[in-house]
Amino acid sequence: MRRNAFPRARLPRYLRVMSEQARVPHILVVDDHREIRDAVTRYLEKNGMRASAAKDVVEMDAQLRAGRFDLVVLDVMMPGEDGLSAARRLAASGGPPILMLSALTEDTDRIVGLEIGADDYLPKPFNPRELLARVKAILRRSERPEPLAGNLGGRRLAFAGWVLDTDTRALTREEDGTEVSLTTAEFKLLTAFLERPRFVLSREQLLDITSGRTADVFDRTIDNQVSRLRRKIEADPSQPQIIATIRSGGYSLAADVREVT
Repeated sequence: MRRNAFPRARLPRYLRVMSEQARVPHILVVDDHREIRDAVTRYLEKNGMRASAAKDVVEMDAQLRAGRFDLVVLDVMMPGEDGLSAARRLAASGGPPILMLSALTEDTDRIVGLEIGADDYLPKPFNPRELLARVKAILRRSERPEPLAGNLGGRRLAFAGWVLDTDTRALTREEDGTEVSLTTAEFKLLTAFLERPRFVLSREQLLDITSGRTADVFDRTIDNQVSRLRRKIEADPSQPQIIATIRSGGYSLAADVREVT
């Protein structure tokens, strides 16, 4: 037998083990408090996941460049670049899903985190079982096909003087080719409208479509995201003509959508 070759009888088991390892979610825990990040990584590993740790955003960036991660658990308050700034970068570049952790308990802090692209937000102190449940929920959502996968994937769609390439996520003005950058949250929101032109979508429906979660009575995430998107595509965001507000209903794309080559 050739040296270092696997015996034929052991090969199937080896392949099964490698396949099982490949399916284990890999979580990156970013927190400047050693006790917290060590406790979280141990708990995730105890519950069948792979977990790595970083003490700040610099280490986080290095680990993300070196390997593939399925989710980032990211603390807000850290020395150097804070978690909100890092989350904004990750969301804008199409990085892995993000679960924010923060000792800040104000609703505005939670909304800002979700607004900039985080998938969920968990206040400190937290129950490890709740953190695990939220991690699993985000992973389940990320494994589901995006709403546009069956309908809008691989297409260029024109609406109200704009063209969106759903593969590259490039949004350009038809008139002069000016390109506007979209965050991940803005892209998901826009595609939700493009899939359902002139259809009234409630805030609850939009939140479920874009992030797979339900809204509480004080949740203004969708309103804030709509305002940000309007500032990018409306000639006068204070008098929107493309994304209309429907009284007691929600929002609607007040434009026709056509495919272009």
